[in-house]
Amino acid sequence: MPTTLRRTTLTLPVSPVGPENPLPALAPLDEMHTIGEDERAALPPDMARQVGYAPLRSVLPARILDGYTRERAPAPLDALVLENDRLRATVLPGLGGRLHSLHHKPTGRELLYSNPVVQPADFALNGAWFSGGIEWNIGATGHTTLSVAPLHAARVPAPDGGDMLRLWEWERLRDTPFQVDLWLPEGSDFLYVGVRIRNPHDRTVPVYWWSNIAVPEDEHTRVLVPADETWYFAYEQRLRRIPVPEWDGADRSYALRSEFPADYFYEIPREERKWIASLDEQGSGLVQTSTDLLRGRKLFVWGHGPGGRRWQQWLTEPGTGGYAEIQAGLARTQLEHVPLEAGREFAWLEAYGPLTADPAIVHGPDWAAARGHTAARLEEALPRADVDAAFAAWRPHADTEPEAGEDGRLLATGSGWGALEVARGGHELRGTPFPRETLGEQQRPWAQLLTNGRFLDDTAGGHAAPTTSDPGPSLVSDAWRDQLECAPSGPLTDYHLGVAQWHAGDRAQAVRSWERSAAAAPTPWSLRCLGFADAYDDAAGVHPERAADRYLAALDLATAAGAPTLAAFVREAVPVLLAAGRTAAACEALDLLPPAYRQRGRFRLLRAQVLLANDEKEAARAVFDEGFEVDDLREGDEVLAGTWAAITSDPLPARYDFRMRPA
Repeated sequence: MPTTLRRTTLTLPVSPVGPENPLPALAPLDEMHTIGEDERAALPPDMARQVGYAPLRSVLPARILDGYTRERAPAPLDALVLENDRLRATVLPGLGGRLHSLHHKPTGRELLYSNPVVQPADFALNGAWFSGGIEWNIGATGHTTLSVAPLHAARVPAPDGGDMLRLWEWERLRDTPFQVDLWLPEGSDFLYVGVRIRNPHDRTVPVYWWSNIAVPEDEHTRVLVPADETWYFAYEQRLRRIPVPEWDGADRSYALRSEFPADYFYEIPREERKWIASLDEQGSGLVQTSTDLLRGRKLFVWGHGPGGRRWQQWLTEPGTGGYAEIQAGLARTQLEHVPLEAGREFAWLEAYGPLTADPAIVHGPDWAAARGHTAARLEEALPRADVDAAFAAWRPHADTEPEAGEDGRLLATGSGWGALEVARGGHELRGTPFPRETLGEQQRPWAQLLTNGRFLDDTAGGHAAPTTSDPGPSLVSDAWRDQLECAPSGPLTDYHLGVAQWHAGDRAQAVRSWERSAAAAPTPWSLRCLGFADAYDDAAGVHPERAADRYLAALDLATAAGAPTLAAFVREAVPVLLAAGRTAAACEALDLLPPAYRQRGRFRLLRAQVLLANDEKEAARAVFDEGFEVDDLREGDEVLAGTWAAITSDPLPARYDFRMRPA
């Protein structure tokens, strides 16, 4: 059959992502992939430079996504299916363009771990993320802020004249537009994926990319890669070079032979073909290969320990098999960012398909023979020269303008942030249009600022703005901060300016801007920002009592803002109140929540911590004994184990054991 591209609907049990957290993410990034300066200094010079290059300070301008629960119900998901006579690729454009399934027709095999549910969990840089399929990770160390966001999608002519699916968006952490082009040559067993990241600015930008591939895992599945060494990183936050495959008494090429979750970043010689494969007991599975620019390869394992097993259960439904991740990136490790010069681009080609090799060799004791045999089987199935030729054939098509459907629309529509940035910067981005019609309610005030030099909804002369209206996301880049600094002072302008100044590290000016905003129109938003500065700005000195007072004033105003907004304020206020020793006020803050919110796991945990602060250990223990689930438990967060240990010396119950490192 000729290659086809069609729309369809996929129905899965889904837990909705929920509303955005309206409070700007002022806290420093809590990404686990960091190391100390002494350890960085011991790395190879090029790696050390990239590990220390432009680390992300926060997830601004993105908003935190923590409004989901663990209640799932069948829901229709928009899907795009690219298909030839050998493969069927199913993409979810509304969920980060995730490649949900890659089905090999001749064998009837699903080549990926295709999660049967969509269950958000707190693994993305900005919160909500779900496991399974192939995820396109761009931005900075961690899972992209676009994990559950809609992407633009359209039909584009493929290099062989068939249909190609283009996905594209504007990545906001680094202000870099990118595209992912997927096509299936007629009769091919391999899905081709062309990726391009562009820097339209007049400055160098840091770039991060890892294609994250979930593959089925069992005790007989082996991951093979052309390397004899790997950089091992676990949640103890150490990066060290170890041999492949044997280390510390175990063959680490089998995912279930590690006890705790860990990353293995392989040291692939520059001259070697870049590939990674996951093969089962019969020697069959998935292989990924690419042109040489995508040099990094990684294996992530959950391990066989109780914490890793608990996370696996958490991310899917009972009875579902486990998974591991094989990944491909621009750098050797995920701790690194790569500079992209002004006006330049990174572009490469990836290929995904089935591979079958002799299981006796694949699983034999001779690692060199196993990986050599797998490389030879890959060369037979898809020669390296063919990948290079496909990349060369794709490059002229990367600028082809997407086609609108018969209804005049694209296959899917992403956000309006790209259109706003194109309007501000005057960028011309052939092949990835960001039409003005995509500007939405969140972009509207910023478009007004561009056009009129001010926010039209801002107030002047000290007249109070509505105290509970969401001021919308703050933009924090240098260019937008300049726009805000040139605008007339007003409560909304000064609020957003303060967020941009805080993000830039100018905290004293940020506080002054928020003070002007609060003086002109007291709102929970500016009061919360001032309270946050009092609670966490070590450079200016921490003021727990004043922080508590400001959070209480913000809570008083936020009670009329609706349950999701109030919940965001309460969640942040309670730890601040506890730090000031105000346990009664913390308890009252929790009581402000509607009953349905009080029963959520995050607030049950906070209730236990309030009781513990009041030295009511038995009551705190009763909260745990009744049972709860913290829907948005953060990757690597040990708050459950820590709170339990403060209550009792009894062993941590299995349902609360999410520990990702040795005690």
